[in-house]
Amino acid sequence: MAAAACTLSIRDIVVQYAKRPVLEHISLEVSRGERVAILGPSGAGKTTLFRAINGFVPYTSGSIQLDGIEVSQTRGRARRALRSRIGVVSQRHDLVENLLVLQNVMAGALGRWSSWHALRFLVWPTGGEITEALAALKRVGLEQKLRERTSSLSGGEHQRVAIARALVQQPILLLADEPVASLDPSLSEQTLALLYGLAEESNVTLLCSLHQPHLAERFFDRIVEMREGRITRERQPDKTKFPEQYYPALGENI
Repeated sequence: MAAAACTLSIRDIVVQYAKRPVLEHISLEVSRGERVAILGPSGAGKTTLFRAINGFVPYTSGSIQLDGIEVSQTRGRARRALRSRIGVVSQRHDLVENLLVLQNVMAGALGRWSSWHALRFLVWPTGGEITEALAALKRVGLEQKLRERTSSLSGGEHQRVAIARALVQQPILLLADEPVASLDPSLSEQTLALLYGLAEESNVTLLCSLHQPHLAERFFDRIVEMREGRITRERQPDKTKFPEQYYPALGENI
């Protein structure tokens, strides 16, 4: 794969905690717009890999480049700018329960706002900011929840608000870390269908960690299997298992 075609290039990275290897010689290249599932059990190293991509976990050797920028060589404002290009959706959602849905969604814009702008927004959001939040919520089928308290939402609605927040961030890479671990099977399929459709529409690279092989087979272009901090296998999904895949129209209420 040509380097210029890659959103994400990981080459031979090693991560250690207290001299104990957690990731061992991980290499992976993901092209722009590709949807890749990272499949493995708890403790395989999936979350550590995502945190290394985001610059939250240092690696002792190797290289991680996002759109040609070496993650380990960024500091301060440059590191924050790099992180602003990475949207994150996790099983914990990381939403502030006592804020309005509007406020949680627009938290995706914090990377491009000054501190004064963020404070002003909490008190007095502009019409343009409300319109931007509504557009993101419409894409996940929740525009009617704009002014509701986030604590009143269901688990599936929480996850869709987190996805809307990532859309406002306008990322080139979306990291979905066990996004369906706390959802029932039906909501899991609907959430992954939504992520797939949004990534396809926006040509955003999607990297998603999962436990469930059947979901990886159904919704992703490539499957990377991990175990005990190593990549053990890469393969193409067997799409013949799912001849009638269901991807909801963007904004369809799921």
